Amino acid sequence: MDHIRWLLGRTATAALTLFGASVLIFAAVRAMPGSYTDLVLGPLASRAEKAEAAARFGLDRPVVEQYGYWLRNAVQGDFGTSLAARTPVAAEFGDRLPVTVTLTLLALLLTVAVGVPLGVYTGTRDGGGRGGVPGRLVSAFGMSLPEFVLGSLVVFLFTRYSLGLTVGTYVPWSQDPLGSVGSLILPACVLAVFCVAATARTTRDAVLGVLVEPHIAAAVARGEPKGFIVRHHVLRNAAVPVLTLVATLSAYLLGGTVIVERLFNVPGLGSYLVDGLDRRDYAVIQAGVLLAATVFITTNLLVDLVSGLIDPRIGTVGKEARG
Repeated sequence: MDHIRWLLGRTATAALTLFGASVLIFAAVRAMPGSYTDLVLGPLASRAEKAEAAARFGLDRPVVEQYGYWLRNAVQGDFGTSLAARTPVAAEFGDRLPVTVTLTLLALLLTVAVGVPLGVYTGTRDGGGRGGVPGRLVSAFGMSLPEFVLGSLVVFLFTRYSLGLTVGTYVPWSQDPLGSVGSLILPACVLAVFCVAATARTTRDAVLGVLVEPHIAAAVARGEPKGFIVRHHVLRNAAVPVLTLVATLSAYLLGGTVIVERLFNVPGLGSYLVDGLDRRDYAVIQAGVLLAATVFITTNLLVDLVSGLIDPRIGTVGKEARG
């Protein structure tokens, strides 16, 4: 019962956080320089034309009423119409979201497949001593290299020397599934470098923290093999901080697509949002930021739920502290 109460509390907190994020997003977009009517009609429009446009778009209503109208439509999947393209934002999202999701999942797969084993190896190799130096160097290098620098370098090398993978050509999934994944390999690798480094470092620190716990010493004293200890004792106890980081990185990857998609000419949400920012397309900006906030909050909620399953003590820590 205590665990269920904790889960309900976390869900309610996530819902309130998402509501607060929607308020901030709406207020921030409304505070941007320039007016919506100026963008629609241009600077030479008369006051009467601007007033008519404001009434048509509902901008003459109270701000609270405007927010309520926008939030109600957003919940129903209606994010308005793009000023530049004159098309529904939801339709553009429907076309571009699968591309960005595929790119993000590829990068996340690389992050887990490379970062976690590297961190475990570094943490268990001589207790993280000199045997783990190569892994620490890889982590430091990956975390200090900006995406736009690495991406620009990759684009230059693969364009200049024809290294086997095409750059700047996206293949739709409906046309060729394998070709579509292949066209996203390079941007996914660029996107994953920082995340691999961060995951390896966090995994290493978590492993080192678990290795000094008494139950690990007891397992060693019982003569259990090192591989068995790592798989059955160390990884389980080190999973929560790594899982939390991976969840945070998933939101980071979604934001990183803004740069990578532009560099590699990938027709995803990232490039669409950049165009929206350049044109001050309010509907696109609001929808994009709201989507990012929703993904971040939902992912962290799922991590809390999974962490509670991995370590049931998490849900009772607050109750014990109050007791």
